[in-house]
Amino acid sequence: RARCGRGTLWSAWHGHRLILYKGNKTMKQIDFRRWGLGLCLAWVSALCGAQTYPAKPIKVVVGYAPGGAVDIVARTVGQSLSSSMGQPVVVENKPGAGTNIAVKSVIAADPDGYTLMMAANALAANMSLYKPAPFDAERDLVPVSMIGRVPVVIATGAQSGIGSLAKLLEMGKNKATPLSFASPGNGSTPHMAVELFARAAGISLQHVPYRGGSPAITDTIGGQVPLVAVNALEVLPHARSGKLKVLAVLSANRTSNFPDVPTIAESGFPGFEASVWYGLVAPAATPKPIVQKLHAEVQKALQTQEVRERMTAVGGEVVPASAEQFGALIRSERQRYEKLVREANIQPD
Repeated sequence: RARCGRGTLWSAWHGHRLILYKGNKTMKQIDFRRWGLGLCLAWVSALCGAQTYPAKPIKVVVGYAPGGAVDIVARTVGQSLSSSMGQPVVVENKPGAGTNIAVKSVIAADPDGYTLMMAANALAANMSLYKPAPFDAERDLVPVSMIGRVPVVIATGAQSGIGSLAKLLEMGKNKATPLSFASPGNGSTPHMAVELFARAAGISLQHVPYRGGSPAITDTIGGQVPLVAVNALEVLPHARSGKLKVLAVLSANRTSNFPDVPTIAESGFPGFEASVWYGLVAPAATPKPIVQKLHAEVQKALQTQEVRERMTAVGGEVVPASAEQFGALIRSERQRYEKLVREANIQPD
């Protein structure tokens, strides 16, 4: 016999079967002849760990500086998880190398459920953007839960003379003197999104990479560059003040922060979507019962009014989904970025 947790879960051998009990209730029967002793014991160990998890603070790594959209989403979800799971959830910012530093630190962490990462599109893009590939997300990490999306927007300075998306498309057809657009950097989600849009629209746009959304926005407001592509969170205060005009959102549906701004899809490019997505991942060997428990807790958090309101406030939306659906998204995004990076010859900063 073996006990784990607080005495509520225990197991016993009955012939060739290992039976797991909770109190007087049979929870699981494992056939020793089919699975072997090692797998039986490993399964029980993992489930025991899930019963006592979490027993200490959980760390959520963010590959960006504090104050950005990913950081805000991580802290919002972390606060809700802390309340429901009874342990502090600490956000640790590790910016640098296009989030590769943060990703590698999570891959190298103990796979015990106490180190997670709030990942975004860069997780899928960087496998193609950097040579050699710095990691293999599908091999080195396990998806825990999708969190939500924040749309990328295309905006222009108030004095640029580009008053609409139609005007941008008209000017973009002049291949001799292409319009330039600023972004937070080569290979950033806004950069990739506008490259996809330009190819779909058959127009020429010249990319001007910056080191972050803030300086890109500053130069657009100042007139040094006519267009900027950033996430909705960063552009929102400048749009409200009248310094920037949002021409289009690149999500599937209009956003509540810019209800009068058309999407790219409804502007003549049906099916087009390019959003910043967020989700939790863990080291690949994290026991499945712990991943399942984390997934259930995140889904619970996403149903709370506080988390939904906070996501809306940063220009995004909650997107509940299974871990399998999140894994499929990472895989499809990886394939899409592979094609774009190759065809557009995009290089990291």
